[in-house]
Amino acid sequence: MLKNKLEKYTIILASGSPRRQQFFKDLDLTFEIRLKEIEEIYPLELKASEITNYLAELKAAAFEGELKPNEILITSDTIVWHNNKALGKPKDKHDAFEILKSLSNTTHEVITSVCFKTVERTDLIHEITKVTFNTLCDEAIQYYLENYKPFDKAGAYGIQEWIGFIGVSKIEGSYTNVMGLPTDKVYEYLSKLA
Repeated sequence: MLKNKLEKYTIILASGSPRRQQFFKDLDLTFEIRLKEIEEIYPLELKASEITNYLAELKAAAFEGELKPNEILITSDTIVWHNNKALGKPKDKHDAFEILKSLSNTTHEVITSVCFKTVERTDLIHEITKVTFNTLCDEAIQYYLENYKPFDKAGAYGIQEWIGFIGVSKIEGSYTNVMGLPTDKVYEYLSKLA
């Protein structure tokens, strides 16, 4: 449906995330992948969605001057916001364990920002989803880390994996956002362009 309306555009997804790439396939969009190495460093005074907005825009800025008039570049960034600090991807297994321990029996926010960049303009959207975990025992955390190795995921977990099935008691907001992309908002934005 949307694919036909966007025929005159080339959609570029600047993300190495297999989950985001799969979402674009599942949305039935024609797109290409272009990647650039970006050092994801942000000013320390930024909070919550200010961080993801900054990083999504930083990733898009790397393509400045390279886009053709019919191209739409899409970049994004996801963090877990908990106890007034950003939890990104874990540094190692120990860090992953500590992150999951801190999320146990609490509610945190998953924040994703998406940046849409064309030759003429740059637009940002963001989504916040609240996720509540049951109490996670050490054995469950260890089992998850051993078997699922979630070291490439913000907050050290994937809601679509085993830990999400046994650990998540409540979710308020977009489910796909917790996986790294608020697909409904992306689809809505692209529909307005068509």
